[in-house]
Amino acid sequence: MARMTALTFDRTREDWDSSTGMVLERVEVPRINDDHEDRSEVIVKVMYAGFCGSDRGIWWRKAFGDMILGSLDREGKDRRIFGHELLGEIVEVGPRVTEKYGYRPGEIVSTESHIVCGTCLQCRLGEYHVCAKDRIIGISLDGCFAEYVKLPAKALWRTDLERIRPEVAAIQEPFGNAMHACQVTDLRGKTVAILGTGTIGLFALLIARGMGARKVIGIEPDPRHRELATQLGCDLVIDPGFPPKDQPWLSSPDLKAAILEATDGTGVDIAMEMAGFNSSVNNAIQITRRGGHVVLFGVQNGDIVLQDAHRIVMNGLQLHAVVGRRIFQTWHLTRALLENRDNGIQDAIWNVILNRGEGTLVDIRDWERNAFECVIKEHPKAVLRFAGA
Repeated sequence: MARMTALTFDRTREDWDSSTGMVLERVEVPRINDDHEDRSEVIVKVMYAGFCGSDRGIWWRKAFGDMILGSLDREGKDRRIFGHELLGEIVEVGPRVTEKYGYRPGEIVSTESHIVCGTCLQCRLGEYHVCAKDRIIGISLDGCFAEYVKLPAKALWRTDLERIRPEVAAIQEPFGNAMHACQVTDLRGKTVAILGTGTIGLFALLIARGMGARKVIGIEPDPRHRELATQLGCDLVIDPGFPPKDQPWLSSPDLKAAILEATDGTGVDIAMEMAGFNSSVNNAIQITRRGGHVVLFGVQNGDIVLQDAHRIVMNGLQLHAVVGRRIFQTWHLTRALLENRDNGIQDAIWNVILNRGEGTLVDIRDWERNAFECVIKEHPKAVLRFAGA
């Protein structure tokens, strides 16, 4: 049986709770079987794969352990191949793929990472992004940190490499996360605060600008990320500081004062919470004007404390929880923004967030665990090259 290189976790080899990282090993190449389930599947040769914030959570065993281990139990397997952001070439299709979806070998595609059931109430209402039975590539089924990946054709997204460079095309999926966060309320002419300028926050900064925000304010404790936000055109970047250790949920009065000063005493129209820390959630609520919107994208397991919870009701705040992407509405908007070179978004991603590939683009043939850990610590975004030029 043919074999390929992949980044994996194997519970017969390491314990989830006491391990970190991923293991580079040789595994079997996926294949399309002669059964009903594989009739609409494709095999994609991976060119580039983005390393996501979710993958960082997996690397440090801070997230998705229950989903990964539970899915392995259901499949009767011990090994999971990670990765869900990709650009690749279709090399094989199931017997129903071309007739039903139009895909053929040789086409270049990305993919939606949430594989939806199509039959639950949410799917039947067209709310695919909150499918009750969705599976996530690289978490609850094998992913794209490998030379080849098997995917359902219904999840694929055609990509034109004459309009978008391949390294950027590989990270359309996380860009779509930020796109969805920016879709939930009208940004035109508004003052927008982005709390947490990691990769998704930086994407949101660019999108907010592209969608007509009047002023964009970055809120970020990490000096390197504050510098990146400034390079990408933030009107103002503020260090919120850290809450006291004995009250890690507290908002920052200094941040609120700085925001009021920057907004003529009003507060921001829209606060986009992208970090997930308890204090950041409370900061978002505290700095938003009466009648404003708080977009919640950052994720934190467990309970949180809401400071001055009455403020949410008495100030008429609207809270929006955002997960994934609207399938495929968000992808169409993503394509429109990334393929339009006049707005500078694609070039900003390549030049600033991906640093023109310097230190952020890692060939799988050169992959070494400790070196790669340094890459993901130093840069907000990394891309793995499998078969790209």
